[in-house]
Amino acid sequence: MIPKLHFGRTGHLSTRIIFGAAALGRVTQEEADRTLDLLLEYGVNHFDTAASYGEAEDRMGPWMARYRKQVFLATKTGERTYDKAKEQFHRSLERLRVDNVDMIQLHALIDPGEWKTAMGPGGALEALIEAKEQGLVRFIGVTGHEIAIAAMHQLSLNRYDFDAVLLPWNYLLSKNSLYAAGFAAVQKICRERNVAVQTIKSLTRRRWEGERTRATWYEPLEEQADIDLAVNWILGQSDIFLNSTGDIHVLPKLLNAASRFAGRPSDAEMDALVAQRDMKPMFW
Repeated sequence: MIPKLHFGRTGHLSTRIIFGAAALGRVTQEEADRTLDLLLEYGVNHFDTAASYGEAEDRMGPWMARYRKQVFLATKTGERTYDKAKEQFHRSLERLRVDNVDMIQLHALIDPGEWKTAMGPGGALEALIEAKEQGLVRFIGVTGHEIAIAAMHQLSLNRYDFDAVLLPWNYLLSKNSLYAAGFAAVQKICRERNVAVQTIKSLTRRRWEGERTRATWYEPLEEQADIDLAVNWILGQSDIFLNSTGDIHVLPKLLNAASRFAGRPSDAEMDALVAQRDMKPMFW
């Protein structure tokens, strides 16, 4: 089975692989149900979705009547104002067919102007805090992509005491000295406050250079041995979580790798992988 770790200060013992439900954005209900069976087989007990993930919330809705109490359920809003964030959050509850979720996250909060709006008077953060006060959600997080997100997360954590953050992390990003320093700074704050750190883009090979054959935003690693290395490199860092790939056909290999976690590979092993698969940073 996949190892577990307390999800920050939430009290939930989450599998270190969090199901990234972006993978359900463009699949049939039958495909989604087969994916659920796979997740249950591996004991995954933490699902992360978003209002903007296509049909993902609708696909997850039918699962909730039976499995809601078994999973930590998180979603996200990409809206920046109080009114729109509140409306979108309630729509997420309807689509997921639940009365509450465990966590709501400010989604992709990286643009300084959007950050100022979301965090200011009449901003989205006020709607999330209100939802928490009303018992509709227990925890609040913030997420983002791109190189600048580590610095923006530091601003966000200084503005509000978030329960979780989400940002990209993989071996190639660790070789970007500026980003690595920012990631380390975020990690330090989160350790001090017992804030959960979720990571994405673990299986990135490079940006798409030809026809897209997967649902991921990036061209992923495909071979099991390669995925083993990428997953082990993340899980070898004992206090972070790995949010799974955005493609249901790559997902089984990631779960298989996590269930056989064998310790963190060396830099030499990772450098060999980078060279063999012609890996390139997705962000720079």
